Amino acid sequence: MSRILEPQQIEASSSAPPFLSLPPADLFGHRAQRLHTLAAGHPLGDYLNLIGDLCQVQQSLLDHPPAAPTPAPERLLLCQQHGLPPLAFDSLVREGAWQPWVDALLLRYSPPEQVAVQQALATLEAAAAGQRKVWALALLSGQFTAVPPALVPFLGAALQAAWSHWLLDIPSLALTPCNSLNQCPACGSPAMAGVIRHRGAHNGLRYLVCSLCACQWHAVRVKCIYCEQSKGLEYTSLATDRHAPGQAPLRAETCPHCHSYLKLLYLEHDASAEALSADLASLTLDLRLGEEGFNRQAPNLMLAPGGA
Repeated sequence: MSRILEPQQIEASSSAPPFLSLPPADLFGHRAQRLHTLAAGHPLGDYLNLIGDLCQVQQSLLDHPPAAPTPAPERLLLCQQHGLPPLAFDSLVREGAWQPWVDALLLRYSPPEQVAVQQALATLEAAAAGQRKVWALALLSGQFTAVPPALVPFLGAALQAAWSHWLLDIPSLALTPCNSLNQCPACGSPAMAGVIRHRGAHNGLRYLVCSLCACQWHAVRVKCIYCEQSKGLEYTSLATDRHAPGQAPLRAETCPHCHSYLKLLYLEHDASAEALSADLASLTLDLRLGEEGFNRQAPNLMLAPGGA
């Protein structure tokens, strides 16, 4: 049986690194700042700024949550007793406690004067609760073709805000490692990217960042998180990166066995780097790796594959 670990246990023991790291209270504000900084002179600058504005609304939701139910304590306890992610997205999406977060986001967000954006927001606002559930389940299950691409960042933003709030707000939330390195112990979603820490007890450790709730969990380095092979892993950075390849703040770990890759942020070389913003700003690396035959399995809920 797996040992249950409390989120508050962040100090490493003499034989094991700290397993869990919760997101900071200013998670979305920091993302917004990074996105606006990265947008300057970037080919996708308009899109990065749009997502940055959306992240500011997410921070507003985290600071001042809408009146909405929270997951039932009995449900959380049952999941913990069976070693399951207590905030499992599939069942919670069906229960619908996240729907008020969509309404609150739509109310607080001031969209740009772009017809496509306004049409997407109108479609999401007018959609029935059942249709929203269908889209949310498809999005969080990686079935992007079942969701209108223009809706992805707005629906994804509301889902992220709700799950991050629950993660930070529910007391005594016990978490246990999942069977897959790639699976978030809090909500069961796949990792979006990895972060290599550079300070204190976390120095040199790799933490995976959840694509939904932003929980971070430890995963040993130099091991593919998809097939768990260690041999032959290589590291690729953007050709336009001004840093030497071995010092690039963002590198992709490619696996020759399962032909997958994962982006890694090295905070030693950019202490303010943030996973979601760095991922969106490096989409040219995804294109390059795709041309080389590698597959991306890490979702970014702010972007539907194939378009910005």
